[in-house]
Amino acid sequence: MAVWEPDDLAEDVVSDEDLDSDDEFDDEDIDDDLEDAEDDEIDFCVALYREDGVPTGIALEPDLANDFEDLIAYLQRIPGDAGAMGLVSLDSDVLIAVRVRGPRHVQVFVSDVYYVDTWPIVRDAIEFLDLDPDSSDVPEEGPVGDMDMFADQGVSEMDLEAMFMDAEDLSSEDVAERIAQGMRCGTVFRKAVDDYWDVDEDEE
Repeated sequence: MAVWEPDDLAEDVVSDEDLDSDDEFDDEDIDDDLEDAEDDEIDFCVALYREDGVPTGIALEPDLANDFEDLIAYLQRIPGDAGAMGLVSLDSDVLIAVRVRGPRHVQVFVSDVYYVDTWPIVRDAIEFLDLDPDSSDVPEEGPVGDMDMFADQGVSEMDLEAMFMDAEDLSSEDVAERIAQGMRCGTVFRKAVDDYWDVDEDEE
């Protein structure tokens, strides 16, 4: 299965101007000293959505695992019944989940804030959430963001919290797998991950 490419680009995508106007994301505040994740550090970059009630999983381009804004814009082009969800796992350490519903409704979840100074997309997601990692209100490690973003899909905030409490050493791939299973998208998620690696190998 090839990487999904939309035929028509949606007009209502998040732009730099839109994000800056709401003070949600300020490129001027970002330190660009973080290195992008290499191909072998990206476990997968996939999207999940439902179309006419049917769960669907697709492999995304590896470049989107390093570009938070482009990931949002891409997800906005997917015609999901309840929006689309992007899942990016890096080095088995951290999962970044982004759910987009309409042009302005964006929810973000990061499985471990500890990696904010490791990967650009984690840093950008934390910036988007308007969290200060140096604040005493933000944990030094562990999940942050919209813990209820999967609730209407079958994974409540309580379910997500229990997931981390039950297994502190859970890899980011395992977190994504459990979320997908809770959403009843386990099969299409695994297929999308396999497709991601098939595409990556073909490009080599």
